[in-house]
Amino acid sequence: MHHALRPRTALRPAPAGPALRPRPPRVRSLIDADALSVLHRAARALLDDLPDLTDRLVAALQEQEPAYRAAVESEAAATWQEAHRSLRHSVSSLLDPRGSRDAARRCSWKIGATRAEQGLPLDALLHAFRLGGSLVWQCLVEETSRNAPEDVRLLVHVAADVWNFVDEHCTLVADAYRQVERQLAWRRENRLRLLAAALLDGTSRIADLPEAAQALDLPEHGRYAVVAVAGGTPSEAAAARAAAGREARVYWNTGVDVDYGIVLLGDGDGEGEGASEGRGDGASGGGSGGGSAGIGGIGGGTGRTSAGPLGRPCPATEAGDGGPPSAARVGISTAVSGLAAVGDARRLADTALRMCPQTGGTIRLTEHLPAALVISSPDLAAALAERVLGPLRALEPADTAVLLDTLATWLACDGSAQRAGERLYCHRNTVLNRLRRYEQLTGRSLSRPADVVEISLALATRTPHRG
Repeated sequence: MHHALRPRTALRPAPAGPALRPRPPRVRSLIDADALSVLHRAARALLDDLPDLTDRLVAALQEQEPAYRAAVESEAAATWQEAHRSLRHSVSSLLDPRGSRDAARRCSWKIGATRAEQGLPLDALLHAFRLGGSLVWQCLVEETSRNAPEDVRLLVHVAADVWNFVDEHCTLVADAYRQVERQLAWRRENRLRLLAAALLDGTSRIADLPEAAQALDLPEHGRYAVVAVAGGTPSEAAAARAAAGREARVYWNTGVDVDYGIVLLGDGDGEGEGASEGRGDGASGGGSGGGSAGIGGIGGGTGRTSAGPLGRPCPATEAGDGGPPSAARVGISTAVSGLAAVGDARRLADTALRMCPQTGGTIRLTEHLPAALVISSPDLAAALAERVLGPLRALEPADTAVLLDTLATWLACDGSAQRAGERLYCHRNTVLNRLRRYEQLTGRSLSRPADVVEISLALATRTPHRG
C-alpha cells in the first residue's frame, strides 16, 4: 500500500499571474527486500502445510457457501483436489510471480470453465475464490506472528499485491465461466432448434421424443396444432406470433420465410375438457386428426389452455377482433395427437397458409376443409375446374367474373337469392337469372346436391388464396 507524500505548504502568497503547476510528489516503493523476505518465509511454510490449508478452505466452503456444501457432499475428493491445486498455484505465485503466473491463470480458468459446465452458480464460485484469498492472507499473518511477531508490520506492504492477485483471478474465473456459459447456451439452443425442426419436418426418431418433450417443456402425448405465420413486417409478424400464443403454451421455431408455432391444445395427459371434446377418430389415429372436433380446444375456444385469438374469426373477414395484423398471414392446422404427429400438423398448417390471401388474415383449416382438399391436389383441382367451369371461358372475362361471383355469393348465403342480392347490390331476380344462365351454359343443376358440391369445390380453385 503506497503512501502519498504530503507537499509542503507555501509560506508566502503566490505571485500574481498564471498559477505554477506543482511538481508531482516523489513516491518511494515500500515493498522492499525485508517485506519480500517475510512474505516468502511465510509462503514457504504454507506450501509445506498445504493439505491442512486445503482442509481449512473446504471446511469454510461447507460452512459459508451452500452451493459448495452440496458439491462437497457429492464429490468430496474432486472438490478437495480442486481447492488444493488452486491454493498451491496461489501460494507459489507469491514466491515466484513471473514463473508461476501462467500456470496459476490456467488453473483458475479451468476451474471457472469446469464449474460452469457443472452448473455451479457464479456467485458461489467467486465467493470461494475470495474465501481462499482471505484464508491465505490470514495464514500468512498467523505464520509470521508465531515465528517473528516483529515482522508482521512488514506484511502490510505486500497486502495490495496479495489482493490484486485475488481480484485478477476472480476476473479470470468469471470470464471463463461466462464464456463456457455462452457456449452451453448456444449448444442447448441449437439442440432445441434441431429437435423442434425434426418434429416439424416429421423426421423425429421415436427415441428422441422424450428428449424433445423435455427440452420444449411440452408433454409427449398431448394434443397439438401447428400455427404457420408468414408475411408482413417483422413487427407485424411478431405481433401475429404473440397473438397466436396468447393464453396457450407455444414453442416457436423461426424460419427464413415461415415461423411455426407448436401449440399445446389440452392437458398433457390428453384428458380434460378440451381434449375430451376434440379427440375424434382422426386425431387418435396418429396424425392429421380431422374436422372441428379434432381441434375443438383451439378452433371453438372450449379447451382449457387454448382460448384466445386462435378461437376468433379470421381478421380478414371480421375487423377489430384483436387478431394478427392484416399484412401477416396465419395458417392453423387441425389437431393431432402427440409430438410424433407434429409433422403432419405442420403440413396441414402449410396448406392453411397457402389458402390465406396476400392481404393477410387467418385461415383455420377446420373451417375450410373442402377448399383444403382442392388445394392439396392441384392436378385434380385443375381437372375439376375445367369440367365444372370450363364452359364459361367462352364468355367475355367480365361476364365470367360476374357469374362466378354470383355463384360464390349464393353458396355463401346458403342458397338464399335474397341475401345474395343484398350482398351483390342487385335484385334477387337478377341473382336467379344469373344462376339459370350458368345452368344453361354448363348443363349443371343447382338443385342437384352432387352438382352443388362439385361447383363449390371448383370455385375454391379460383379463390386468390396463394401468396
